[in-house]
Amino acid sequence: MIDTDDAPICPHCNQKMKKWRLPEGSTWPYDFFYVCFNDQCPYFVRGWQLMWEQQQTRASYRCRFDPDSNSFVPMPVWSNEALKENIID
Repeated sequence: MIDTDDAPICPHCNQKMKKWRLPEGSTWPYDFFYVCFNDQCPYFVRGWQLMWEQQQTRASYRCRFDPDSNSFVPMPVWSNEALKENIID
């Protein structure tokens, strides 16, 4: 179960992660995830070049906390603004 009170800290930029509401129709058994939406996060910034070199695609990824594995994993994004509309303040 995801703790709703204490947001984790991104291991790449040390910023507090934000609650992000999963899209309708998601098959995850949660209402939200914690995601780093810091546009200056080195993980996100570096991801653009790595995705181009490895996949020839214009995308990056943000750090997401996965409560099932209790670990930090990538969440693909296609722009700086992608998925921000689902941030829960």
